[in-house]
Amino acid sequence: MNKAPIGKTVSFTLESNTALSAQNREQLAQLKSREINFKDLPPSPADSVWTRPGVPFTDENKRQVTLRLDADVLDYSRHAGKRYQTRINSVLRAYMQAHETK
Repeated sequence: MNKAPIGKTVSFTLESNTALSAQNREQLAQLKSREINFKDLPPSPADSVWTRPGVPFTDENKRQVTLRLDADVLDYSRHAGKRYQTRINSVLRAYMQAHETK
C-alpha cells in the first residue's frame, strides 16, 4: 500500500500488482457487517469547525467562459484531481483579494 498524505488526511491505495489472499478477502467481507466502536476516540477540540468537504458553491454567481491556459498550468491543476476548475477559481479569487484596493 502507498501512503499518500493529503493535507491532514492520509489516504491508502492498494497497488494494482498486489493480490489479496482468500483470507484477506474474507476478513474484508466480515468488516462490512461489523459495527464501528467510537468509544476510544478522543473528543473534538472546542475550537474545531466541521464542514462538508467538497460541497460546491451555488451556480448563481458563476458564468461559463472560455479561458486559454498554458498546458503545464492546466495539467498541474487537473493532476490534483477532480474539481480542478474550482481550485483554479480559488487561486484567482485569492489573487484578486490580495490586490484589491482598500
